[in-house]
Parts: sequence; structure tokens; C-alpha cells
Amino acid sequence: VQLQASGGGLVQPGGSLRLSCAASGFSLGSSTIAWFRQAPEKEREGVSCIDRTGDRTFYGDSVRGRFTISRDSATNTVYLQMNSLTPEDTAVYYCASDQFTLCGRAGLVPYGFLGGWGQGTQVTVSS
Repeated sequence: VQLQASGGGLVQPGGSLRLSCAASGFSLGSSTIAWFRQAPEKEREGVSCIDRTGDRTFYGDSVRGRFTISRDSATNTVYLQMNSLTPEDTAVYYCASDQFTLCGRAGLVPYGFLGGWGQGTQVTVSS
């Protein structure tokens, strides 16, 4: 099981980025997939998740209305579209999977995702 996160970079406040989480060795459709982020000297924070069917999604309070998570079965990839970015969104973003965790406020915690983690991609929002 391998997850590869990509798409990070430097963007100005108000800008957009799309992160990708590509899976190999398993189908993303078999698991709940989540995005987490960690800023320097802060705890890892749940950003968003999507269930195995793609029918249920959840967003953390700080990103709701600005970020959109989606999955593409054909490419076995989950995306995180991030709009209206602010400096507070600056962090390393990780994707993670788990077959048993339910996507929701209670499930979007780092210790709930034991299936695998990607290596992280840096997002920097700065003028």
C-alpha cells in the first residue's frame, strides 16, 4: 500500500491549488481517504475526508466552503481542491487511508488512519 501526495507549492493569498493523492497497491475505493495538515509547532489537523463510495465527505471547520475533496476511480486518485487560500493554510499536507474509519468529525483524526500515509506535500501561502 502506497500513497503519493503531490501538487503543493507556493501560492499568493486568495489563490488556489489542487493536491493529488495517488494510490498504488490497492484501490482507493476500498477505503476512507483523508487529508491532514501540519504546520510548524502545531498538531496534525484533519482537513477533509471522503468515504469509499465517494458519497460522503466531511470538512474541518477551518476549510469548509473553500476546499473540495473528490475521487477519480479511473486514475485511483483523490483530489483536494483548495480555493481562497490564506497564510493560515500553510502546512505540510498528508493523505491517509483506512478501510474501517468512517468519514466524519469523529473519524477525522490521525490515529484513525492506519492503512497508510503519503509522504506529504508542502503548501505555502505567502505574498
